[in-house]
Amino acid sequence: MLEAGTREGLTPAQVAERVEGGRVNTQTQPSSRSVGDILRENIFTLFNGILTVCFIAVLLLGDLRDGFFFGIVIVNALIGIVQEYRAKRVLDRAALLAAPHSRVRRGGEVVTVALEDVVLDDLLVLRPGDQVPADAVVVESTGLSLDESMLTGESDPMFKDDGAPLLSGSHVVTGTGLATVTAVGADSYASRLTSEIRKHSLVRSELREATNRILVYLSWVLGPLILITLVGRVLTYGGFTEIFVDDRWRRALLDAVAAVVGMIPEGLVLLTSLAFGVAAIQLATRKVLVQELAAVEVLARVDVLCLDKTGTLTTGELSLHDTEWVGSEDGAGARAELAEIALAAFGSDEAGNATSGILGSRFRSDRFRVTRRIPFSSATKYSALAMTVDGDESSWVLGAPERVLAAHPDALSRATELAATGLRTLALARAVDPLPEGVHVPLAGTRVEPALLVLLAETLRPEARDTLRYFREQAVRVVVMSGDNPVTVAAMARELQLEGETIDASTLTTDEELAGALETAGVLGRVSPDQKRAAVRLLKERGRTVAMTGDGVNDAMAVKDADLGIAMGSGTAATKAVSRVVLLDDRFDRLPDVLASGRRVIANVERVSNIFLAKTTYGILLALVSAVLLWPFPFLPRQLTLVSTLAIGIPSFFLALAPNKRIYTPGVLGRVLKYSVPTGLIAGVTAIVAYAPLYRSLPLHEARSVTTVALFCVSLWILCVLTRPLTGVRWLLLAAVAAAFVLVCVIPFTASFFEMHVQFDAALAWGVAVGAVGAVGVEVFYRFAKRRALVFDRL
Repeated sequence: MLEAGTREGLTPAQVAERVEGGRVNTQTQPSSRSVGDILRENIFTLFNGILTVCFIAVLLLGDLRDGFFFGIVIVNALIGIVQEYRAKRVLDRAALLAAPHSRVRRGGEVVTVALEDVVLDDLLVLRPGDQVPADAVVVESTGLSLDESMLTGESDPMFKDDGAPLLSGSHVVTGTGLATVTAVGADSYASRLTSEIRKHSLVRSELREATNRILVYLSWVLGPLILITLVGRVLTYGGFTEIFVDDRWRRALLDAVAAVVGMIPEGLVLLTSLAFGVAAIQLATRKVLVQELAAVEVLARVDVLCLDKTGTLTTGELSLHDTEWVGSEDGAGARAELAEIALAAFGSDEAGNATSGILGSRFRSDRFRVTRRIPFSSATKYSALAMTVDGDESSWVLGAPERVLAAHPDALSRATELAATGLRTLALARAVDPLPEGVHVPLAGTRVEPALLVLLAETLRPEARDTLRYFREQAVRVVVMSGDNPVTVAAMARELQLEGETIDASTLTTDEELAGALETAGVLGRVSPDQKRAAVRLLKERGRTVAMTGDGVNDAMAVKDADLGIAMGSGTAATKAVSRVVLLDDRFDRLPDVLASGRRVIANVERVSNIFLAKTTYGILLALVSAVLLWPFPFLPRQLTLVSTLAIGIPSFFLALAPNKRIYTPGVLGRVLKYSVPTGLIAGVTAIVAYAPLYRSLPLHEARSVTTVALFCVSLWILCVLTRPLTGVRWLLLAAVAAAFVLVCVIPFTASFFEMHVQFDAALAWGVAVGAVGAVGVEVFYRFAKRRALVFDRL
């Protein structure tokens, strides 16, 4: 370790020794996921495999008209691959260290080296604007202050005296200094945090979970069903001894493909992804970037919204709110004028901190000349200067009221009272005694006369109040978590009419204490990054759905762990990388739009899921009945594709995008199964009843055509129930679907393509009548279920 008193830095030999030993600042971060993993997870799935085998069978049969279903497999896979690859690229770009070069002192000379060439024990030379490239300890400070807000949440610059630790990723705001590097590469704070950020995780989506559970249930039964279907096809066409006579194997294989395709809800995942995707595109026009499609849904389920103050509820900028005279009333006018000139002198310091910049923009004068400055020190909590104005000399002190006004209880009491309103309060006083010698000398013992209280305020976002009121009306609890002083945050909370207690999180030392505070707190001040992350975990453990907003690195892990992470567009790259939603223009009032989009997606996907699962139900029933009774399968694959496209696919697309303000209620999967299974059974029985008397008395292609008509009639009524309430647009949708089916049956080309051989005869009348009875059955069940279960009025 380099001795603290050393100012020459490492020698070339010492640098070479550390490079050889691997003690360099190389940032080697593993990729979140490989492209191969993404491809495997989206291509090699059970259902893709089954449908691919079916498609290969269609290729062997030589008629691609029965292979249209495979297009959905391709689109499904592409959507998943593109979305997950985008997420991988965002995570891989996440980095906290952006400075390409750093200055170090080696062998007594200051040299500029690349970020990765900084070695352990290097002596960093820090100036305003520099980013700290590795963890370090200050060995010399001249008014050195750092912006650590992105790491710790503390919005004020932190002044660093000798011996103070520096975190990699922080930025120098004011002053200069030297610091010895104590950790490099993977051992540094920035690298450890980046490693955590880059770990891949998917947002928890109830719709995706419900869909996956449905697919799991189907996977349990598909194996036996497919086996039964294949055996039934073989026995239907003469058994194993005669299956290869003539072209019976072709007909058996075609029947098997039709049966299997009918059992799989191949469009469900596609429609869900499209609904998410369209919502994401619509939100993008409102400057809201959705980085994971399923995130659109999650805000509709959120019941706790955790907010960072700085950058979320406030703009992150300080402004001069006011000044207040607290000095003697004797000659107050002239003395107040001189005090304002002193503020202009403090504001003229080009190497000063953010407060100096604010004062310089408000107070200007050309009457003063500064003869001496004492920079602000975190140890003494004040800065000072000596100046001459029109030949008169005076000295002034500006700093924390408890340090500057310690001997003046009345003025200090007023300063404390103003600070309790949320204003940041500084005290300006004229020094009666000479200013202390040195930078880090306490002010105690130096007599001063109170002059002005300088009141600074953070700027609240104008949309914050209305947005918070909206979430309160939607029964979403809001908890503000800030690294700032609890008194300051509490005052802001009162202005925004936030409910709940204000608690100083620095007094909470255990998870149990933090959990207790979360039960009642509306505001948590002095929250550490670890506490933010713990708070999210504790809320989730209690069954709450948590959204977390933030802009700094200190928010990154809490944002990542939340059910829905929301980042500000002006936030750090790391925080935006792990978030699911980015508010590109930093407007907090965009969140209600996200909530509305999420509600629409959940309600509409639940609606269309009923249609797809009804199709799966009747597909399973038809496969089993035809296999057991040794019937030729009632449909060709292309005929099922026709019914699925007109009565399911196309209407589902429009229904998935329709407006829907229904409030989210848990239990999507249960509601879907309670409706889709009975209606699917009704549709299956309808097709069986229509087909049973026809397949022996009519040519097979005519019997299949009539059965397709009957199935379409009942499927159309399932759709009719799910589109309610029937507005003019929805009536038009139903009429268009019905007209399209009729046209397919009467236009010679399409009738030939889909093998729809129908004539206006008794067989067609039978099919229409059976389909109408099936439609009545669906309507009766819907009305009965609506009265008894009271869940179907939510469709």
